Amino acid sequence: MEEYVREPCPWRIVDDCGGAFSMGAIGGGVFQAVKGFRNAPVGVGHRLRGSANAVRIRAPQIGGSFAVWGGLFSTIDCGLVHLRGKEDPWNSITSGALTGAILAARSGPLTMVGSAMMGGILLALIEGFGILLTRYTAQQFQNRE
Repeated sequence: MEEYVREPCPWRIVDDCGGAFSMGAIGGGVFQAVKGFRNAPVGVGHRLRGSANAVRIRAPQIGGSFAVWGGLFSTIDCGLVHLRGKEDPWNSITSGALTGAILAARSGPLTMVGSAMMGGILLALIEGFGILLTRYTAQQFQNRE
């Protein structure tokens, strides 16, 4: 089985930015389609038009927001890899916290702290789950032999 290797740092930012835009546009498109369908006037034609209009207007905006988050996260992550000289889960956790703080900077220091904590906790949960999953699957392959 091939090992998954990420792009080197300058290209990783572009890769993550595009992936985040795609996730945001697709997920936001599905969500906005349902929301537009529900909020449109009665009648199938009106509801389908309302759904398509909501997707057309909001999905690119949501994708752009995701792209900004992904690009900033990857930029900070690459900076930490360069500064620390190693790539480990602490980089992702710190990147999540700093990304949350930077994106909330216009709302004031209290909101920045709250967003930083949420970003750090979310990334810590994701990294922890990834480590547990890796260990669990490694144990499964060791027990077969």
